[in-house]
Amino acid sequence: MLNYKRYRRNPVVDYPEREWVNKQIEKAPVWCSVDLRDGNQALIDPMVVSEKIEFFNYLIKLGFKEIEIGFPAASQIEFDFLRQLVDRKLIPDDVVVQVLTQCREELLERTFEAIEGCKQAIVHIYNSTSTLQRDVVFHMSREEITNIAVEGVKMVKRHAANFPGKIILEYSPESFTGTELDYALEVCNAVQREWGPTKENPMIINLPSTVEMTTPNVFADRIEWMNKHLENREAIILSIHPHNDRGTGVATAELALLAGAERVEGTLFGNGERTGNVDILNIAYNMFSQGIDPELAIEHVNESIEIYERCCKIPVHPRHPYAGKLVFTAFSGSHQDAINKGVKAMKERNNEYWEVPYLPIDPADIGREYEPIVRINSQSGKGGVAFVMDTYFGFKLPKGMHREFANVIQAISEKQGEVSPDQIMESFRQEYLLKKEPLHFRKLRVDDLSEETESEFDTKVTVVYTDKGEEKRFEAVGNGPIDAVKRGLQETLDINVKILDYEEHALQSGSNSQAAAYIHLLDAESGSVTYGVGVSSNITRASVRAIFSAVNRLGLGAHN
Repeated sequence: MLNYKRYRRNPVVDYPEREWVNKQIEKAPVWCSVDLRDGNQALIDPMVVSEKIEFFNYLIKLGFKEIEIGFPAASQIEFDFLRQLVDRKLIPDDVVVQVLTQCREELLERTFEAIEGCKQAIVHIYNSTSTLQRDVVFHMSREEITNIAVEGVKMVKRHAANFPGKIILEYSPESFTGTELDYALEVCNAVQREWGPTKENPMIINLPSTVEMTTPNVFADRIEWMNKHLENREAIILSIHPHNDRGTGVATAELALLAGAERVEGTLFGNGERTGNVDILNIAYNMFSQGIDPELAIEHVNESIEIYERCCKIPVHPRHPYAGKLVFTAFSGSHQDAINKGVKAMKERNNEYWEVPYLPIDPADIGREYEPIVRINSQSGKGGVAFVMDTYFGFKLPKGMHREFANVIQAISEKQGEVSPDQIMESFRQEYLLKKEPLHFRKLRVDDLSEETESEFDTKVTVVYTDKGEEKRFEAVGNGPIDAVKRGLQETLDINVKILDYEEHALQSGSNSQAAAYIHLLDAESGSVTYGVGVSSNITRASVRAIFSAVNRLGLGAHN
C-alpha cells in the first residue's frame, strides 16, 4: 500500500485579505533568463563556451534585457565565458548580465574580476533560510542566518565601491517556500537596510520556489504578503524564481504576477534542476494568447527549438505547450471537424480575432504551419480527412462525400496507424481520379441545338471512350452536357442512374487553373450510391470524368 502517511501537508497562509484573486495579468514582467546558469548546471552535458555564446546571442535576439550568465567564481569555463562576452564587446548597452555568487571573500573577488569592463551588472547573492535547512544543514538560529546575509551584503558593498560600472544587488532567501513568512520578511528587510536601495537605484528581492511544496495559490498568498510588508517597497524590484517540482511552475508564476511580482527568472522550455525551472516561453505565449504583448520576439518557435535542442542536448517534448510537434495536431474526429469548421468560419467572416475550437492561437503566428493541425489515424473522422484534402491539395469535398472517403482512409489506418497526407491523396487518386476501368472517358464534343429545336433537350454530346480497352462512342442529347452524357451512358449500358448532386470548384487560380467536379450518382436498380470525381482544365470535361468515375465505382460498367 502507498505509504502516504509518511508525508504531511505544508502550511498554508492565513491571509483572508488576499487581493490577487480578483486581478488579471495586464502586462509582461521583466524577464530574466537563467538558462546559462541554473539551466546549464542541470545539463548532463553542460554547454561549452562557444555554445554559451551562441545561446547568449539568441537570448538577446529574443529580447531578454537581463541574463544570468553563470557562476564565474565556480569554474574556469564560467569565468572564461564572461570574459569573452566582455572582451569581444558582445553585451549590448541595454542588456544587464547577472552573476551568481556565494558571499565568501575569495568568491566575490573572483566574481568582480570576471565582470570587470561591464558597464552594469547584477550581483546575485543568496543563502538558505528555510526552517529545515537551518535545522539539519546549518544548525543555526534565525539571527545567525540573518547575519550571514547581512555580512554578505557588506562584502558586496566593499567590492562595488571600487567598481567603475553600476552594480545592482539581487538577494534571494534561497528555499523561500520553506521559510516562515515573518522570518523571510525579517531577513529581506535586513539585507535591504544594509544595501540602502532607493527608488532611483533599486535592488532586487528574488523570492524563489526553490522547491515547489504546495499549490500555486499558497505561493501567491506568500508573494502578496511580502509585497505588502516589505520595507522601502518603492526601492525594491520584487522578483520570483519558480521551479516545477509539482508540475505547477507556470501556474505559480502567473498567480505570483497577480500578487505583485514584477520580474520572473526562468528558462526556455523549462530546463533546470529536477523537474526544471519555470518555462518563460510558456508564460510568454500564454500572455500572447490573451492579447498581451509578451515583450519578447517569440514569433519563430521552431528557431528556439532548434537552438535549444542543439545547445542543451535535450529534446522538446512533443506535447510541450506551443512548441511540441503534436500540440497543434488533432487525431480525434470530433476535434478535426470542429477545427475544420472553425477555420472555414474565420475565413468566411473575416474575423479580426482568432476564434477556432481547440486552437487557442493561430499556429502561423509563432512560426508553425497549418499542416500539422490535423493528422489522420484510426481515431480520426470524416472532418479530418476532408480538412487534409482541402488544406494540402485544394479539394473541397462535398459534405456528403466526407464519410465515404473517410471510410477508405480509416481502413488503411486500422492496418498501419497514422496515414500521411501524401498517402491520403494517393488513395483519393486511386479511388476516384484514376477509376478508369472498365470505362475510360477519352474525348467529348458538345453541340448546341438550341437554334434547331425548341425542345429542352438542346445539347448534343459525342463521347469517345474505351470499354476494357476497346474504343467505342455514343451520341446523346439532353438539357445540358452532364444530362446528355448521363442519358447516353444509360442507353449504351442499359442502366438506370440518377444524379443526386453536383458540385465544382477551381483547384488553383491563373491561366493554367484546373477544375474539380464531383458527381453523386444513384443506381436506381440496386439503390447503391457513390461519388465520382473528375479533374480537368475544362469544367465540362471534368464533369464527364466525374460521371465515368462514379459509374465505374458502382460497378455498372462491368455489366456491359
